[in-house]
Amino acid sequence: MRTELHRHLTSALSGVRNLGILAHVDAGKTTVTERILYATGTTHKRGEVHDGTTITDFDPQERDRGITIFAAAVSCTWADHRINLIDTPGHVDFADEVERSLRVLDGAIAVFDAVAGVEPQSESVWRQADRHAVPRIAFVNKLDRVGADLDAAVASIRERLHTVPLVVQLPVGDEERFTGVVDLLRMRALLWTDGCDTYEEGEVPEALREEAQRRRRLLEETVAELHPVALEEFCARSTLCARTLAEALRDLTRTGEGVVVLCGSAYRNRGIEPLLEAVVAYLPSPLEVPPVRGTLGDEVQERAADPAAPLAALAFKVTATATGRLTYLRVYSGTLRKGETVLDAGARRSERVGRILRVQADRHVDVDEAVAGDIVAVIGLKAARAGATLCAPGAPLVLEPPTVADPVVSVAVEAGRSTDTERLMSALARLAEEDPSLAVRTDPETGQTVLSGMGELHLEVAAEKIRRAHGLEVRVGRPQVAFRETVVRGVSALVYRHVKQDGGAGQFAHVVLDVEPLESTDGQGGAVGAEFVFRSAVVGGRVPQEYVRAVAAGCRDALVEGPVGGHPVTGVRVTLTDGATHPKDSSEMAFRTAGRFALREALRACAMVLLEPVAEVTVTVPDDAVGGVLGDLAARRGQVSGSTARPGTAVITATVPLAELFGYATRLRSRTQGRGTFTSRATGYAPAPNTVSGPAPAR
Repeated sequence: MRTELHRHLTSALSGVRNLGILAHVDAGKTTVTERILYATGTTHKRGEVHDGTTITDFDPQERDRGITIFAAAVSCTWADHRINLIDTPGHVDFADEVERSLRVLDGAIAVFDAVAGVEPQSESVWRQADRHAVPRIAFVNKLDRVGADLDAAVASIRERLHTVPLVVQLPVGDEERFTGVVDLLRMRALLWTDGCDTYEEGEVPEALREEAQRRRRLLEETVAELHPVALEEFCARSTLCARTLAEALRDLTRTGEGVVVLCGSAYRNRGIEPLLEAVVAYLPSPLEVPPVRGTLGDEVQERAADPAAPLAALAFKVTATATGRLTYLRVYSGTLRKGETVLDAGARRSERVGRILRVQADRHVDVDEAVAGDIVAVIGLKAARAGATLCAPGAPLVLEPPTVADPVVSVAVEAGRSTDTERLMSALARLAEEDPSLAVRTDPETGQTVLSGMGELHLEVAAEKIRRAHGLEVRVGRPQVAFRETVVRGVSALVYRHVKQDGGAGQFAHVVLDVEPLESTDGQGGAVGAEFVFRSAVVGGRVPQEYVRAVAAGCRDALVEGPVGGHPVTGVRVTLTDGATHPKDSSEMAFRTAGRFALREALRACAMVLLEPVAEVTVTVPDDAVGGVLGDLAARRGQVSGSTARPGTAVITATVPLAELFGYATRLRSRTQGRGTFTSRATGYAPAPNTVSGPAPAR
């Protein structure tokens, strides 16, 4: 009986798809999600972003601003497949939400605007998906817009994302005359009419028949170049049958060698059903992705997606709701049951699962258990944070948590009334628990509470959430960027001796360090975006290995404050070249202290430079406003890297210091009579000019 149940549960996993919707802001992610929910019968009315009636953008701020801020999970069913769907934010300030979501997904739909093609944040989330090896299919949206061009959008996918687009559809009609698509695999036309919820299938229109055949041939040739089985059939028959083509497309999608491209207009409900069919056909189930890997001490273990295996689940999101603390989990192996006790492996703490919920954005359905492959939320976990591994107490395992980016913008916050200070600190602590990309600290010099995040909008949303959710009046200071320091010219053979004798056991450590800049990773000079690297060149065992590790730890301690303005130091390579020990007085603590003071002394002797965060800005403006916008960008120390002309508009790309972008949206609207728009994405750090000096840091 148990074997039969296990076989049934494992078989059911093949019908599960865990996927996210990824895109640049305003490409139509949320509208695509809403149409998927409508097409699958999960909802009975189409939600609209502009009306504030969407299911996944349920937070009041999301509806007020018309953008996705928080990743929202929903479940639906299509063709006997359960689809767990996460609608992710598209604004660069909330890229950490995307990172946490991608960590637990098996596949994704990348949505592109048919007019704009690949936009800056589209490129960023694509690179994030590359890092997590998440298979993707592409959906070119808004083909009903003026200026929509599928071929141009596909060309931008090829050029900017460096992947092979495999276009499987041909639009029927253009712009406002867009009525459907030609399915190039089956060579059938799928046509939608206004007011109808489904398409009608028919023959390919005569006017498109020759073009459809040409594109089908091009698709076959491209697939044959990439897939050995398809190549064999193509060489034998000079064509590919629909089955071979579909199987090859599935394989290429899952290996990442190509990306299937579909098209449509989500707002007009055209192209959604074929998109769902592509999700089922090409994206993998939990059984078809590699087993998750975790660590147990120094040992690496794998856990397959098996409901009968020991439990391993990753918490990727924590939210506070009226019903309690909600922790979102991806179950990788085993079965999670209501009421059971699990182990938070990283914190070595036991937690009890009170309730398990199948999530529909802000609505929930209770279930008794969740099996491998499920994405669910649980109530009852008191301390587990995003990135925690929950596992069976008898089979501990620590999964790799999602990475958290360093904050780049800070503001001072204080309660409107002094009596609310404690409530404000409690609210800030809860915010930081829900969003790991937010950091809260107290400036020891001014006593101010400083909130740091990924951008101006990120901090605005956080402050507004405190006002709305906690009923607190909050005063927010002017934004300040997070400066860094780096070495441009190092020092060699710096000798430091740490000797301390005060009665009891003494301390002795002797170290010799070389300090040099790390090479730039972006070709702009300096150590932009680089990290700290430590290595030992000590020979003859003059410094034991445990003391070498202590020196490295001490060097990391020293990098917290640099000599220029007390900002964190990055882009440094430190080499321990020599040292000496004492048979009685040497210890790890002594060598850690020596490493810290030695590197501080070395940095004061190095030539240092201040780094400031920079962003790539893409500005879309009317032709008659280009001159004024270029002048304004130059005044903001922007370096223009490109300009593209479109009918009636120009798209300008520039690299601008992040500090110069505060308030830029208002200024741009003023210069262009409200017709200009811009997007930005952080690209790292660059040397600040001599005229820029960082403020004393809030430590």
